[in-house]
Amino acid sequence: MKKGFTMIELIFVIVILGILAAVAIPRLAATRDDAQVAKISSNLATVIADAGARWTAQGSWPANWTDLTNVPLYSNTALGATGAIATGTAVYLGTGTTGPTEACYTIALGTDGNVTVTGLAAATSAACVGAKEATAANNLSDKTAGTAKVHTFGGSSVKF
Repeated sequence: MKKGFTMIELIFVIVILGILAAVAIPRLAATRDDAQVAKISSNLATVIADAGARWTAQGSWPANWTDLTNVPLYSNTALGATGAIATGTAVYLGTGTTGPTEACYTIALGTDGNVTVTGLAAATSAACVGAKEATAANNLSDKTAGTAKVHTFGGSSVKF
């Protein structure tokens, strides 16, 4: 008697594995979107907190965004290179840090200590839409695309 599996047993195993894969793959894609939503929301909260701490302590903005926060920000909606971007220019926050594909927000610093966060109407990916909902729920941005949320910071410009 020969030992081994019959062709029917192998086909059943392959069919069962195919069914399991068909159920698991959509769940993995949803998990990836949820992770991007969490990352974008966290990055936006970090930028706002860093800006608030800087303005409250110093009463001014640094020369470059890279001196204000370590969150990856971009100079255009195509999400090109980061680097030394002057704080007088608006920047974009988007999906991912390596090979990002879409800008979700524009962030601008005002000379009076305001930080303006605007969700981009063109940002329609699942990650950007989810991030807009999450950040609106946490009062970091407005849920309506194109509507600005202004964060105002004060302070006595205490220098350490």
